[in-house]
Amino acid sequence: MVHGGADHGGGIAAAVAGLLNFLEKLAGMEPPEIFAAVFPGIESMQNIHPMLVHFPIAFLSAFFLLDLAGSLFRKPVWRAVASWLLYLGALTAIFTAAAGLIAANSVAHGGDVHGIMDRHEHFMLTVLILSLLLSAWRALQGGAIEGAANTLFLILAAVMAGVLVLGADLGGLMVYRYGVAVSAVPVTEEALMHSHSGEEAAHEHDHGPAADLDHDLGHAHESLPASEPAHDDHQHEHGHTHDHPPASK
Repeated sequence: MVHGGADHGGGIAAAVAGLLNFLEKLAGMEPPEIFAAVFPGIESMQNIHPMLVHFPIAFLSAFFLLDLAGSLFRKPVWRAVASWLLYLGALTAIFTAAAGLIAANSVAHGGDVHGIMDRHEHFMLTVLILSLLLSAWRALQGGAIEGAANTLFLILAAVMAGVLVLGADLGGLMVYRYGVAVSAVPVTEEALMHSHSGEEAAHEHDHGPAADLDHDLGHAHESLPASEPAHDDHQHEHGHTHDHPPASK
């Protein structure tokens, strides 16, 4: 649906009835059909890399920001929480990188995308290596790192976060500009009609004096005659016209 909020109705009773009807249908399905019905998005994926990639991005980004803040404000508890975020980020990065390598060899893509995919792969493998290195360093230290060693630690963490952003941007570029691993849905005439009806429904929800005023102004604008050519306006501004002699016969 293109519109939002135009087709609400039924309340809680309708929602419960719909849920019960859905569960009744699931009872008569085979396990693969149940999975496809409950997780239609995952079932439509060519691989699970797009689903996993959000976890290391979230964990590692939160780790860097929290660890940096904990160092600046001298908050050991913040840095202790940041350590666990780092460990989780490194762990999920392993599975995400493995799924990404499988995707690179199985997802169809054109020649223009191949170079972008290689850079994305190199960036994210760098993130994986740095996250594992920082995790091992923090774990072996047994606590927050201090002094010059902490400065080096934060520099490596900042590099990891920067490379993470660049790699994630290339991933978005492949999906949203080149449509890698995306099956485009054809826009049918029925879908266009549904979209238009949604716009009309949204228009009907605009009530009040301001909406009526806009409506009246729109009709008034449509009823105005077409403007005169620009040279006529120029003539009116100067109050005279330039007469040209007729062409000689």
